Amino acid sequence: MSDGTPMIVCAGQVATTAIGSDAFQECDIISMSKACTKWNIQVRDVHHLPECIDRAFEIATSGRPGPVLIDLPKNVSSAIFQNPQMALGADLPEKYVLPEASDESLRKAAQLINKATKPVLYVGQGVLSSKATETLNALATKAQIPTCTTLLGLGAFDEHSSLSLHMLGMHGSAYANLAMQNADLVISLGGRFDDRITGRVSEFVPEARKAEKEGRGGIIHFDIRPSVIHKVVPATVPVLGDCNTSLERLLPLIEPVTPQKRKTWLDQINQWKNKYPFQFEPSPPGKKLKPQTAIALLNEECEKIGKEKVIITTGVGQHQMWAAQFYRWTKPYTFVTSGGLGTMGYGLPAAIGAQLGAPDKIVIDIDGDGSFSMTGMELGTAAQFNIPVKVLILNNEFQGMVKQWQDLFYAQRHCATKQYNPDFVAFAESWGVKGIRATTEPELRQKMKEFLKHEGPILLEVVVCDLEHVLPMVPAGKALHEMVFVPNQRQEGEVPS
Repeated sequence: MSDGTPMIVCAGQVATTAIGSDAFQECDIISMSKACTKWNIQVRDVHHLPECIDRAFEIATSGRPGPVLIDLPKNVSSAIFQNPQMALGADLPEKYVLPEASDESLRKAAQLINKATKPVLYVGQGVLSSKATETLNALATKAQIPTCTTLLGLGAFDEHSSLSLHMLGMHGSAYANLAMQNADLVISLGGRFDDRITGRVSEFVPEARKAEKEGRGGIIHFDIRPSVIHKVVPATVPVLGDCNTSLERLLPLIEPVTPQKRKTWLDQINQWKNKYPFQFEPSPPGKKLKPQTAIALLNEECEKIGKEKVIITTGVGQHQMWAAQFYRWTKPYTFVTSGGLGTMGYGLPAAIGAQLGAPDKIVIDIDGDGSFSMTGMELGTAAQFNIPVKVLILNNEFQGMVKQWQDLFYAQRHCATKQYNPDFVAFAESWGVKGIRATTEPELRQKMKEFLKHEGPILLEVVVCDLEHVLPMVPAGKALHEMVFVPNQRQEGEVPS
């Protein structure tokens, strides 16, 4: 629900005759799942199943996608469908009507975009859900608008483009965050202004708010859900409707802009890019590898293969953020991760699902030792069905993101973050899965090639140091420009002009 993932869950239930009697394994899943589904229903007549299943898929995939749950009592799931004439009559919700942006809202949005001198596109997962990546690129190129994405929006915009600002937010690029804070117009496409994006809301995009008061800028919010408009950040111009449809109607209203006309703004952004790149210091000889090295090397090899042939999944933690920072996202629908709830252990099951859904792709789970340990037994599933997922474990023997917060905010008082791990290579081999390990950069280069060429499931453990932090970082409660650039040292960043 948090990540807008279309999913149909068919849940088992005790027989209808036992419901309400506290029978063995009875669970009121309908009440429990109301808050985390778009729709749920308990089917009490097998003849209603076709109608319910059709509507479930329609609801899960319409508007903002999300999960739907069908509760199936045992005597219903084991019954035989015999009379098609009884197939109607289920208690179904009204059909969803897709909202459509008004001509007036699009006209106002176009006026602001044409007037702005320092615009920024802030792109969320809604662009991917609405299949709007081509229209996004057309808008950014036509108006020469720098573009940043959320974690779940990665891949919506080619990060090799000179207009790309990469990811924004708590662990986003400094240049994306500074561009947001200094922009006179922020155009949000399918984003929800999550706290990991805004930082301290009262100091979020101050220049755009100033421009709004002066009638020359502000915030344009494109979204399909009325409930998120004005929810966190008031919008100057809300545009309600399908993102792709709205952008297609907006494009003819946009005046073309040359790079020369946008030169002052683009030059400022390039200065920030040069001053604050994503970077790390490689480990000296004899020391454990930096985790970023493994991501950078994987990126290098995947560039040779072709990014369109690769799907990346991750668990949750430092490895997830380093993947976002040091892997260049150039193709849509190539990244599967847990954003809204940050579910550790997500990477391997997601990789298995992605591999089954896209059998011709190379699917790689970038994982941490802590996150992998939560669902590592699913290697057995990959082995049993010969699902050729590739698992890259960055093993620093810590729950690294929690340790980072303990380092920065709790005077390095580490509690419950040191990992007690198995031998990951032996663990993989116990399932009949190939396991390999790298401890040095030359070894990693050799093993990475073997890892990517191997047919069938494989696990590569990279032994990395435990001292690295994901930087830059916007500490909780700070404004988006108040970034930490150096471990244990807070810096204020550049205050908006």
